[in-house]
Amino acid sequence: MAALPNCPKCNSEYTYEDGNLFVCPECAHEWDLAADTTEDVKLVKDTNGNLLNDGDSVTVIKDLKVKGSSSVLKIGTKVKNIRLVDGDHNIDCKIDGFGEMKLKSEFVKKA
Repeated sequence: MAALPNCPKCNSEYTYEDGNLFVCPECAHEWDLAADTTEDVKLVKDTNGNLLNDGDSVTVIKDLKVKGSSSVLKIGTKVKNIRLVDGDHNIDCKIDGFGEMKLKSEFVKKA
């Protein structure tokens, strides 16, 4: 009997085969071993549906209140050299006059 792979999500050793899928009974994660060899790629799209990449420049499409400050990030502000991150705010960047910020991709468009 061939050894089954550990769960890629919780690393449990108690996985089992169900058809062409592997299943983890501890976290209920299901995966296909052939598809598991591909690397997870973050797909982040702007407000118009354009795919964003690390290093892109974007433009803010509406006035945004800066949390913890009385200042506002104005519409049309250009942000250069963005970094894509996981989480609710999926763009990490540095904006002149504001410093380090996290933005949601739904409030920007690709420049």
